[in-house]
Amino acid sequence: MSECIQLSFAVCRIGIYTCFRALCCKGPPPPRPEYDLVCIGLTGSGKTSLLSQLCSENRENIVSTTGFSIKAVPFQNAILNVKELGGADNIRKYWSRYYQGSQGVIFVLDSASSEDDLETARNELHSALQHPQLCTLPFLILANHQDKPAARSVQEIKKYLELEPLARGKRWILKPCSLDDMEAVKDSFGLLINLLEDRDLEPSRM
Repeated sequence: MSECIQLSFAVCRIGIYTCFRALCCKGPPPPRPEYDLVCIGLTGSGKTSLLSQLCSENRENIVSTTGFSIKAVPFQNAILNVKELGGADNIRKYWSRYYQGSQGVIFVLDSASSEDDLETARNELHSALQHPQLCTLPFLILANHQDKPAARSVQEIKKYLELEPLARGKRWILKPCSLDDMEAVKDSFGLLINLLEDRDLEPSRM
């Protein structure tokens, strides 16, 4: 009888130990992959505000980027190291100097901008889509300021930007966004992360 009691006690101890290891001794989680991205768009498109909100920074401290800045934007399944480039006239001509090493592109435009600014944004986007260092990369195009009364719909912007003929065969996402709906912004970035992960799984090009 005592042997049975000892055996039961031993089995119980093994069970408790196994549960303890399963709950408490898994070790550190695997590191999240990191991706280097470049974020471009005209001044006033809202690049800085969107990235700052994703980093949970205080809105009152947001200052428009005049040169460039780098933010590590954390997500559950990845960390995006985003190099944001200023969108002023005298800075855009230097954008291409900062493209090297990028693994993806974020292009932000003001969907409520003037016709002239929208045309400029279209030209800059076309230039980026065709640049040798960016043309094979995933693009996330954000039609920002959808909360403004003059905001154009995504369908209108897609047609105006002439994305279908230019970006055919490329990996790109066009999504509406505003600071009032950051969950939708996060979802859009999640789609970009999926494209980045898919690109990682592709066989290396020789």
